[in-house]
Amino acid sequence: MKNLIAEFFGTFWLVFCGCGSALFAAGYPELGIGFAGVSLAFGLTVVTMAYAVGHISGGHFNPAVSLGLWAGGRFDSKDLAPYIIAQCAGAILAAVFLYLILSGKAGFAIDNTKAGAFASNGYGAFSPDGYSMVSAFIIEFILTMFFLLIILGTTDKFANGKFAGLAIGLALVLIHLVSIPVTNTSVNPARSLSQAIFAGGTPLLQVWLFWVAPIAGAIAGGFIYKSFLETKAAA
Repeated sequence: MKNLIAEFFGTFWLVFCGCGSALFAAGYPELGIGFAGVSLAFGLTVVTMAYAVGHISGGHFNPAVSLGLWAGGRFDSKDLAPYIIAQCAGAILAAVFLYLILSGKAGFAIDNTKAGAFASNGYGAFSPDGYSMVSAFIIEFILTMFFLLIILGTTDKFANGKFAGLAIGLALVLIHLVSIPVTNTSVNPARSLSQAIFAGGTPLLQVWLFWVAPIAGAIAGGFIYKSFLETKAAA
């Protein structure tokens, strides 16, 4: 149960601070933090929670990461469903609080006819810069695959694990710097689902891609690391 609570709060923090930075601070007139600030915010959520609760649950905070670690032989299949449920619950509760805060501003309304509504992910007309479904799938697949390679590599028993949380957080910063204009960056199905539920409309209809592509990329990354990169102990 401690593991699930840690995953719940870790994913809550990721969505509340990561998506919150996009909703509250990214476009603030004259003082907005922009893409770079949002990217840093997402990375910092992982760094802070990795060191806060990573020793309890492994610090996944992402269904794709849990599945990728399973593919890499680092996670038991019996724990997949409980972890994913806890992650989605944490993400959705964070979205609830983001909505409540935003609704306290005069004139607030979610316009789900525009890209990035309520920090949602999308493709085509709902991509921040108009990228196609194929482009969105490719970038989400590749970035999540490399995210898992980084996670598995930095947490390998032969690696210097003290800095794993920092490396993983910085990887998420880099991922966002690359892909915000393409999909508004997912690489995390729970994060995508939580925002799409509140945005509704087309963002909710498109959320399937932000489950399929990150999960496929994560599983590919897990198998690649286990098969070709993992250091085997000497016989």
